Amino acid sequence: MRNKLILLFIVLLMPVCNTLYGQQTAQDKPLLEVLNILQERFQVQFNYASDIVEGKQVILPQISEDINDIVKELQNQTGLNFEFISDRIISIRESAGMICGRIRDKDTGKPVPFTTIQVDGQGTVANEEGYFELAIENSSQQIILRHIGHKTLRREARFFNPGDCAIIYLVPEQEQLAEIILSDYLIRGLDKLDNGSFQLDFDKFSILPGLVEEDVLQSVQALPGIHSVDETVSNINIRGGSNDQNLIIWDDIKMYQSGHFFGLISMYNPQITQRVSLQKNGTSASLTDGVSGTIAMQTRQNINPDFKGSLGINLIDANGFADVPLGKNSSVQFAARKAISDFVETPTYTEYFERIAQDTEIESNVVSVSNSNIEFDFYDASMRLLFQPSDKDFIRLNFIHTANEVVFNESAQVNNSEEIRESSLNQRSIAGGVFYKRRWSPGLSTELSVYETDYKLRAINANILDSQRFLQENIISETGARFLASYQLRGNLVWRNGYHFVETKITNLDDVDNPVFRRLVGEVLRTHGVFSELGWKLPATGTSLNAGMRFNHLEKFSRQLWEPRLSFNQRIGAYINLEVLGEFKHQNTSQIINFQNDFLGIEKRRWQLSNNEDIPIIQSKQGSIGLSYRNNGWLVNTVGYLKKVDGITTQSQGFQDRYEFVRSSGEYEASGLELLLRKQLSNWNMWMSYGYLDSQYIFPELQEPEFRSNFDITHALSSGLTFSTESLHLAAGFNWRTGKPYTQPQTGSEVTDGELNFADVNGERVEDYLRVDISAIYNTNLGNNTGLQAGLSVWNILDRENTLNTYYRLDNLENPQQIDQKSLGITPNLTLKFLFN
Repeated sequence: MRNKLILLFIVLLMPVCNTLYGQQTAQDKPLLEVLNILQERFQVQFNYASDIVEGKQVILPQISEDINDIVKELQNQTGLNFEFISDRIISIRESAGMICGRIRDKDTGKPVPFTTIQVDGQGTVANEEGYFELAIENSSQQIILRHIGHKTLRREARFFNPGDCAIIYLVPEQEQLAEIILSDYLIRGLDKLDNGSFQLDFDKFSILPGLVEEDVLQSVQALPGIHSVDETVSNINIRGGSNDQNLIIWDDIKMYQSGHFFGLISMYNPQITQRVSLQKNGTSASLTDGVSGTIAMQTRQNINPDFKGSLGINLIDANGFADVPLGKNSSVQFAARKAISDFVETPTYTEYFERIAQDTEIESNVVSVSNSNIEFDFYDASMRLLFQPSDKDFIRLNFIHTANEVVFNESAQVNNSEEIRESSLNQRSIAGGVFYKRRWSPGLSTELSVYETDYKLRAINANILDSQRFLQENIISETGARFLASYQLRGNLVWRNGYHFVETKITNLDDVDNPVFRRLVGEVLRTHGVFSELGWKLPATGTSLNAGMRFNHLEKFSRQLWEPRLSFNQRIGAYINLEVLGEFKHQNTSQIINFQNDFLGIEKRRWQLSNNEDIPIIQSKQGSIGLSYRNNGWLVNTVGYLKKVDGITTQSQGFQDRYEFVRSSGEYEASGLELLLRKQLSNWNMWMSYGYLDSQYIFPELQEPEFRSNFDITHALSSGLTFSTESLHLAAGFNWRTGKPYTQPQTGSEVTDGELNFADVNGERVEDYLRVDISAIYNTNLGNNTGLQAGLSVWNILDRENTLNTYYRLDNLENPQQIDQKSLGITPNLTLKFLFN
């Protein structure tokens, strides 16, 4: 019975199966036939190559009133790309899907990171290893690969093999670029190049102790031989030099202001600043100024095809960044920061403000005068536009605007009534530049850069008891233009020649209303520079040589200066490198202190121009030789140097003793040793650096013609430990150094005739400086194209009270009073940043 029921069920089911099978077979039709049916039904035309539709079978879609639905169904069945050219014409092409590749340099075989890959105005950017993936519509689309320093490559998608992600070679343009010889010098993203410079690449940067965000000018202080005697970024001392001897440029624009919070943090936004190059010696002949060193910042030079941005906040400021494509050949970047002290006063803000207000009228006024309503603010805004109209032309526009401001009220009882006056300090910089590069032939290229930079420092100091207003201004307006031509003489030999023009105008104003006094000093100086330089590289033997000469004509003084420059690097065997650097340089600007209460005592320095007399042109000569050994994660680097800088003045060196208001010119000589030991182990990175410095002043006209420099930090030792993964970065480190020299009064006869009687100049030192810092950063994805970065740092976690400087003043009873300027105490910082890609 059971078998009969099964047989009956099969017999009854067979007609149904036959019907269903017959219906499916009836609808399984050639694609060509279906297209003809649709053309007649909807009065449309399909354009296609016959070979891509032949042999393809489809199930005839249900005929509806919407041709778009039918086309989508056919596209899903065939894998072909259907595109409406117009309302009545539909193009059919093969859909190639996804392509990938690994981009390498044709000469070196090394990855070419951050190459722009574009197709029909859309695209992507290769990662640090040169790898990319890109979705395409069909195999006939043209793929364009662009990278600065390499020839643009155009290739149809059909030549990319999606299966193996083959290597794609970009041919270098005929120009020599500095190459990395010591990668990850301290940490990832901090490298040493074959021209003697150090390069910080914030696209690869990991973390440094005490920094929760990439601070451009704080980061360079991690390197041996670079310190700040007062913990500020506006007073960086390179090998014993004063801060005004540092050339700071941002995309070829010279800057005269370096810090926010009057020097405690860098004013250069790291979100738009991609790379920082630090050169202590061996500078290119194309650059002038900066007798102690050059800090050159660059924005990103690749045209980003996709939007990128971020919004962030920390305990000091709120910030934002956007990189916006403007088509396939241009993009624009914006970045801005603003202090949050208008809304909330954080512990970090309080610690910073107390630090800058030390020994100023903001912190303490005379006994009968009180301060109130103290307000502080800073902000910056940066813009960079890239435009590449052709493979041979590249244009960059830059703009930056920064400001610091302090405003407070001074009040006192005058004639039995309260009188209130406002005092203020404003510091502003605004600058813009244009850069144009043209490649005329494979061996010839030219560059033209023009910039204008303006700096203004203005203070209004109210003296209520004397019914007096003291106005001070320091204004700089500078215009510069540089033309550079590079010619490939042979495969490894490049000849660079150029002309450099700079016009600098500096104005200083002192204006008192009671009694009426006004002093306005304005100076203008124009300089012309002609330079020539040869670059020679032999990759096979590891030889790199740059040798040049710069001729400078100072128009106002009819003076000529010749300046040779040298940078030589030689690989010895597999693990050792020899480096020899040397240079002659000059600069025409310097900073002086006329009064210790200049600009309310917060910003005590003002810029001035050389007059070739009592304010000489500053000239330097220096040379260095270094050896490095690298193997199996170990790096040992040692450098010895000699340096002489002539033309400095006592007023530019920050004396606070018997030479505080003395005008005299002289020189300083510095010699030293820098040593680095670093070990990499998996995700761990450990380093220790040591610096020795012997720096002596020579002022022939002074009572003591030779003595220790104000910036003589004899011994400096720092160490760090970092741990980095793709999402987590941890760092801890310490900094120790001998204290800054100072002058104390003569024991037993401290005061003579109502004045301090000082002992030997810089005969004493403040206590040794010690600071321990930690930091942590965590990155995570929140969803499609959105990420989150959170960070924590603690500066001076031991809360050690370091003395930065000591000097003496007479109190009201004419007794010597010791004044100690203290460092930042324990200073935490938190950051939260949303990333959009």
